[in-house]
Amino acid sequence: MPSTRHSMAVAVVGCGAWGMNHVRTWHGLGRLKLAVDPDPVRRAAVGAALPDVETAVSIEDALDRPDITGLVLATPAITHADLAITAMERGKDVLVEKPLALSAWDGQRVVEVAERLGRVLLVGHVLEYHPAVLELRRLLNEGVLGRVRYVYSNRLNFGKLRTEENALWSFAPHDIALVLRVLGADPTVVSCQGQSYVSEGIADVSLTSMTFGSAAQAHIFVSWLHPFKEQRFVVVGEREMAVFDDTAPWDEKLVLYPHQVSWPGGRVPVARKADGVAVELDPCEPLTAECEDFIRAVEERSRPLADGDTALRVLRILEAAGRSMQLGGEPVHLSSGGPSEVQVHPTATIAEGADIGSGTKVWHYSHVMSAHIGQNCSLGQNVFVAAGARIGDGVRIQNNVSIYEGVELEDDVFCGPSAVFTNVVNPRAGVSKKDQYRRTLVRRGATLGANCTIVCGTTIGEYSLVGAGAVVTSDVPAHAVVVGVPARMHGWVSHRGHPLDFDGGEACCPETGQRYLLEDDVVTPVPTLTGPEDTLAR
Repeated sequence: MPSTRHSMAVAVVGCGAWGMNHVRTWHGLGRLKLAVDPDPVRRAAVGAALPDVETAVSIEDALDRPDITGLVLATPAITHADLAITAMERGKDVLVEKPLALSAWDGQRVVEVAERLGRVLLVGHVLEYHPAVLELRRLLNEGVLGRVRYVYSNRLNFGKLRTEENALWSFAPHDIALVLRVLGADPTVVSCQGQSYVSEGIADVSLTSMTFGSAAQAHIFVSWLHPFKEQRFVVVGEREMAVFDDTAPWDEKLVLYPHQVSWPGGRVPVARKADGVAVELDPCEPLTAECEDFIRAVEERSRPLADGDTALRVLRILEAAGRSMQLGGEPVHLSSGGPSEVQVHPTATIAEGADIGSGTKVWHYSHVMSAHIGQNCSLGQNVFVAAGARIGDGVRIQNNVSIYEGVELEDDVFCGPSAVFTNVVNPRAGVSKKDQYRRTLVRRGATLGANCTIVCGTTIGEYSLVGAGAVVTSDVPAHAVVVGVPARMHGWVSHRGHPLDFDGGEACCPETGQRYLLEDDVVTPVPTLTGPEDTLAR
């Protein structure tokens, strides 16, 4: 990014519990121009707390103002990716609350737009700006702790139960970001076990283990069914051990323990304990430091500490942990190139330049050209993937399917046997029409039935379902069921694939209890949270 300096002003979009913290912080920094929220009660709360702050109903009010150069997105997580992309395409730099997106696929889209447009993207992993964490990083860099042996983190409390996300996604992003920062690397293997006690299918407790190439280990235990609050991050090094306890007073938040292990006589190890030594910290508010980093990055056109790449790494680990949890704790490999990570049948052909993610299986007589295929996919017998095609994580492609150039399958798409894609509307054998290829996009979680045909140039919406044998000639809305030739609307389905019976514009998934609204032929899941909340303060 060029180093041209210019002053900045921001609009905060989303004035829920955590959004109001942003409103107050940016107001205190003298950079707040506008607070945006469609809820009149929240706008009134902003006016009551800060009478001089201008408010607006729609994000468009912020996007249209040339005096606003930065947007702070404290909206529900499901909106983060699309809003961040829209804001950057309209010329704004963006601070978006964690998580960056609800999938690594969408997170990658946001990061790519930021890179392409030269926009500043900061993701609100606010613990990265905690004085104790910054000091801990300095101590590690200077070798005070020695080589790190293992790290563990407990983020526990009672209450704030969720029905739309599990404890892993709600609590663990903070700790994963810290582990990556402390160890300076990504794990090679992730495993996770979780249990649901309150809402079926929503894990209330999870234990995630990560193995790193340095042989270091990290363990993250999160729960909202714990008898007391605990937020403790421990780093065990060869020379000293460090404990960051965010519930402790400032003068005790970071403590070093110079414990030693000796071998008197050379045969039996003896643990020699030492008194803890508190590390002096500047009691700076982490959110203020985060906002100041955003200001610096925008005015200097430089990268912030918690940038998009960091957030994307966290998302990939969260997804790997989630898959491991679904598999009952089975390890998921993240590193590339290991012989046990990508399974290719001897009859299959993999072209040079193919990018295949760990955990993916390619079965009998399949052929993969120089395409991108994500992690933990399954390509059945006689599947062809052309050069330039893109396939996300967790995709299941049944037998006898060809994925042509211009076709893009997002995460968790299911392609039934003999599903057909095209890439030209009116092909002729004697006429080359490669310059007429049209893009086909199948969004996250969609299901394509056996023997269906997807005509090029169409978009299949998220979690929609295309019936067996259907011929899709136009875009399919999210959560829609389409059947027939040509395919026509037949109903709506939930994320889990259950029919939705809308009564008065509202329906409920019988398996998960997730509520949905139907308005103007658009199905929208009803978030149970008003927006990102401060899990650190609970």
